[in-house]
Amino acid sequence: MTKQEKVHAIEDLTAQLAENQNIYLTDVSDLDALSTSNLRRACFKAGVKLTVVKNTLLAKAMEASDKDFGDLTGVLKGNTAMMFSETGNGPAKVIKDFRKKSDRPILKGAYIEEAVYLGDDQIDALVNIKSKEELIGEIITLLQSPAKNVVSALQSSGGALAGIIKTLSEKEA
Repeated sequence: MTKQEKVHAIEDLTAQLAENQNIYLTDVSDLDALSTSNLRRACFKAGVKLTVVKNTLLAKAMEASDKDFGDLTGVLKGNTAMMFSETGNGPAKVIKDFRKKSDRPILKGAYIEEAVYLGDDQIDALVNIKSKEELIGEIITLLQSPAKNVVSALQSSGGALAGIIKTLSEKEA
């Protein structure tokens, strides 16, 4: 790879890091061609982009990025594949599901909306992360529930009140 190609690759990686809020670094070494193909297919179905990168180029891209990746550059050893997703838990779900059949990919670390997670032991915590949209949906549901109860109570008691008034007016007549 020429120096110009390396500079271009670093620029591309820096742009990818800037565009994505959810970045997973995994080890996919020792996967045979069929397993790698199956992993890529699983990622595609889940809306996760998988890219194999050179550690030195990724480290330079992380340094050039505006984001604070903390100790994430320390996990850049051996083979590294990056996974990008719109949802914070998407890649974690793919990894956990894929590992039912294989011992790879291994999670090296993740950067999820400014939080850094290091190590494969974080996979269960990452699977349970809720996206911003899911949290907003839950809050709206919680806020709507009391309002629905009040409206329902008013509607049911309003009908009973109307019935009582009608009965009283008919008695007087």
